Amino acid sequence: MALHVPKAPGVPQMLKDGARMFSGLEEAVYRNINACKQFAQSVRSAYGPNGMNKMIINHIDKQFVTSDAGTIIRELDVEHPAAKLMVLASQMQDAEVGDGTNFVIVLSGALLEAAEELLRLGVTTSEIADGYERALDKCLEILPSLICNEIKDTKNIKEVTKGIVAAIMSKQYGHEQFISELVTKACVAILPEKTTFNVDNIRVCKILGAGLLQSEVLSGMVFRREVEGDVSSAKNAKIAVYSCPIDIIQTETMGTVLIKSADELLNFSKGEESLLEKQIKDISDSGVKVIVAGAKFGDMALHFLNKYNIMAVRLNSKFDIRRLAKTVNATVLPRLTTPTTQELGYCDAVHVDEVGDTRVVVFKMESSESRISTIVIRGSTDNYMDDIERAIDDGVNTFKGIARDGRFVPGAGATEIELAQQLLEFADTLPGLEQYAVRKFAVALESIPRALADNSGANATEVVNKIYKAHKEGQKNAGFDIDSENNGVCDAKEKGIIDSYLLKFWGIKYAVGAATTILKVDQIIMAKRAGGPKPRAPAGSDDES
Repeated sequence: MALHVPKAPGVPQMLKDGARMFSGLEEAVYRNINACKQFAQSVRSAYGPNGMNKMIINHIDKQFVTSDAGTIIRELDVEHPAAKLMVLASQMQDAEVGDGTNFVIVLSGALLEAAEELLRLGVTTSEIADGYERALDKCLEILPSLICNEIKDTKNIKEVTKGIVAAIMSKQYGHEQFISELVTKACVAILPEKTTFNVDNIRVCKILGAGLLQSEVLSGMVFRREVEGDVSSAKNAKIAVYSCPIDIIQTETMGTVLIKSADELLNFSKGEESLLEKQIKDISDSGVKVIVAGAKFGDMALHFLNKYNIMAVRLNSKFDIRRLAKTVNATVLPRLTTPTTQELGYCDAVHVDEVGDTRVVVFKMESSESRISTIVIRGSTDNYMDDIERAIDDGVNTFKGIARDGRFVPGAGATEIELAQQLLEFADTLPGLEQYAVRKFAVALESIPRALADNSGANATEVVNKIYKAHKEGQKNAGFDIDSENNGVCDAKEKGIIDSYLLKFWGIKYAVGAATTILKVDQIIMAKRAGGPKPRAPAGSDDES
């Protein structure tokens, strides 16, 4: 008879074997804080223009070399539940503003670090969380008074470039001016009059070779593909877009054909040919010069397309077909039929070009209002071009922010120190224990200029003291000057280092949200992992990223 061993009384009795539980300050809260501190520390060194790169090899052995926190956290499969909350806050920032992911993680890490010191002093977690909430409300109240620049006209290229430079500078220091001009040119060209700006309308095409300064903006779309037939260019072209193969139509059901004589055999194959020729002739008669298909072109069909001088382009990605249809204003047809005038698209020039040693098909719109712009990036390695693409992505998202709200606050740590200084004054007016939390919140805000200084090799304490001194003298826009040799301070507005107001607004909000949520956790109960194979991941998009 098997010996029955009773379970220990309490929680283990309720749960299955193998379940783990951590509770109380020591086990749960400090554990969570430590994990988050470690995580914030690793991302912190990638903050700012002089941030270090991280080399990440993800679960499918793809290598990334980047200092973009958004990519780092996306590719790292973070397991720890508390650190996951920080990742979620950072992803929310990415979805809302498109930039400032690192800001959220560094700030929430600093807030938790400050909270740990208070907990050791005996302040309860709820009091710290309340104090942080009070400080957050005060910050959001002060922020509008720090606005130093506003872009009202989003079509003004010079003004918009100023707003985008700072976002790109933190990723590609040294090339920021050139990349900002590319992004501005691409965004302003497709900015619609009435509807909102759509980030997806800026396409990026990466082609190996040459250098970054050979990159350019084209209105229209560029595909790294060859044409299928012999015709390689078309001007003022009407375009038909199909999602089906361009070939002899296969019947839906199996059929048996009984052929009794040689004449019937000849006529049978001729009938198929003449039917296909008639279809292509009808398409040609409707004025079509270019056919774009999402599946293969048959040999017979290509022969007739060449005969009627029609250009044939095949695109494998259904996303690309949709975008192209949007660009040329065409309707995607599911069957090989003659398109009506409404279903046809129009493009000023379609031609095959050679960029470096890569053949590309270019759909170029000469008209003033194109719907999609493509930035062609040139570079020496794929990793380098991926990094440029991430910088462009941040720039495009900043432009989207400008289109929604063109207000800017000073960067370079100026906003954070001004908020910290005013919070310290605000803390003196509070009677309860929250004042300690508000003071710690101000100290946590210093972590941003500290990270900038540390990554630039300057003395962080001296830098923060100098910025505080300048702010005490009424220089609201004084921030850290990363170019100075002696821990200097500069006017962030004059230097053109400005951050989007939305970025700071949502960044502080999400960072505090994540920190207070983590602080309020006092028990972690982990069920036993289910055996068997891991659940399948949802299928990714088939868009070439």
